Amino acid sequence: MSNYLAIDLGAESGRVMLGGLNAGRLTLEELHRFPNQPVRLPNGLYWDSFRLHHEIVHGLTIAGRERRLKVDGIGVDTWGVDFALLDADGGLLECPRHYRDLRTNGVPERLFEVAPREEVFAATGIQIMAINTLFQLYAMKLAGSPALEVAERLLFMPDLLNYWLTGVQRAEVTVASTSQFYDSASRRFATALLEKLGLPVRLLPELIEPGRRLGTLLPALAEITGLGAAPVYATAAHDTAAAIAAVPAVGDDWCYISSGTWSLMGVELAAPVIDEASRRLNYTNEAGANGSICLLKNIAGLWLLQECRRAWAAAGETFTYDELTAMAEAAGPAEALIDPDDFVQAGDMPARIAARSGARTKGEICRVVLESLARRYREVLEGLENVTGKTIRTIHIVGGGSRNALLNRLVAAATGRTVMAGPAEATAAGNVLVQAMGAGEIASAAEAREMVRRSFGIEVFEP
Repeated sequence: MSNYLAIDLGAESGRVMLGGLNAGRLTLEELHRFPNQPVRLPNGLYWDSFRLHHEIVHGLTIAGRERRLKVDGIGVDTWGVDFALLDADGGLLECPRHYRDLRTNGVPERLFEVAPREEVFAATGIQIMAINTLFQLYAMKLAGSPALEVAERLLFMPDLLNYWLTGVQRAEVTVASTSQFYDSASRRFATALLEKLGLPVRLLPELIEPGRRLGTLLPALAEITGLGAAPVYATAAHDTAAAIAAVPAVGDDWCYISSGTWSLMGVELAAPVIDEASRRLNYTNEAGANGSICLLKNIAGLWLLQECRRAWAAAGETFTYDELTAMAEAAGPAEALIDPDDFVQAGDMPARIAARSGARTKGEICRVVLESLARRYREVLEGLENVTGKTIRTIHIVGGGSRNALLNRLVAAATGRTVMAGPAEATAAGNVLVQAMGAGEIASAAEAREMVRRSFGIEVFEP
């Protein structure tokens, strides 16, 4: 039996997962879970990156010291777009900013004065979003950031954590492709765009494909964790790409929804679609595992429900997500719906949703969120079919949101498509499977997906 450790960091929490491969099946076990809470300082919103590293090392120590495991690989995946800047000695110049930091408000419009929107999309094929790395960097340029002036290297979040584990500075392509300065057609950085914007190309590290072995744990970490010189792989480092690698699909008449804080809905293709139709729909062409392209749309997702839950907890009323879903079920059909993408910023989410939709009770607010997501999925599905010419018959919902049976039923009803829900742990599964492909234990993406179908229960919802 082979053992791989998947370090999977999301917007709310992180975990170290043990993935076991045996007789063509994959098992997953959570070794360590920890909160991932941003830190608000007077000048902005930051990720607590040192805490994340500490928790990762603790999880690895559980594997090595408590469980006395011999591991065949370690891989890190996180959300996209956010990054760290390092000095010439590899030191962190400042903690990485959170993508919900307000510093990019209005920045895309300033950038388009130099490089028009159409030119940016043509160079990258990436959905225009103010949170993208390109706009974060340009915000730093506009503010005259000292860190940007002296920095020698840019590493995206999973690349930073890999560097702290191995001492190796590389950029894995699936996470680099979220930046808005990566050319998805040539699978290299769009350096001409950065130069036109006056952003330093010297910061860019060497790109590597998912599955590449980075190195081994640094000697101090090898000793502390008890894992020895365990190999570290650049898995599909963008959590969406990892989740898509574990979609249990066959054929080519399907799309996916990686459902969590964000909903990432799209199709897997051999080449990017960069044309006027995809630009107008603001779709994105991100790099996937095995050289694929993930043509998708970012949708605000269950962030709205998470923020409602957080607001109610602050007021003294604590609910589980199952309780919120039951309240939404009992509320019955929503009277009015919202566009989830109008609610990407934090701030009294229940009141804002109620004001836009007329919802009165907590159950009605939750129902508005779920029905609005289902309608948005239908709109994106229709756009995907128009852009690609594909007929989509099945929607695979993976990730934590796949556990929400009410949302799954609403999606099947709204789209008229069969919904196949699961696995909920698709990101960790994909992380492990891509490592195993890099190690030569799994031969292909198709074999990896077959293993997912054998290993996890998939629930079917008919329209």
